[in-house]
Amino acid sequence: MSSLSSSHILSSSTISGDKVVNRQGEDLGDIKDLMIDVDSGRVAYAVLEFGGLLGMGSKLFAVPLSAMQIDTENHRFIFDKDKDALETAPGFDKDHWPDFSDREWGSSVHSHYGVRPYWE
Repeated sequence: MSSLSSSHILSSSTISGDKVVNRQGEDLGDIKDLMIDVDSGRVAYAVLEFGGLLGMGSKLFAVPLSAMQIDTENHRFIFDKDKDALETAPGFDKDHWPDFSDREWGSSVHSHYGVRPYWE
């Protein structure tokens, strides 16, 4: 297992659908999408889908990519949060996505997960 800051280059189609687990192995959902800051050329957020049944009632979360680690051996991501923390985290539904370019919103998301904003 290594951090995303090391040299891994993956296509978005191979990441979409990847499982996300915490260090205890609990399923936290899967990667629904990647949000790319086209001005900097960086992947800003992974959109994590959690809960619900067959996509119904699920909640989406913008998680800074730097808050997760990739587990290439098991084709998944490690996100060091428990299910309770994720259930109370700020999220959104599939019909009401936030403005990912809003730096104030982005700062609060990065702060919530304890990582430095990627643009700093």
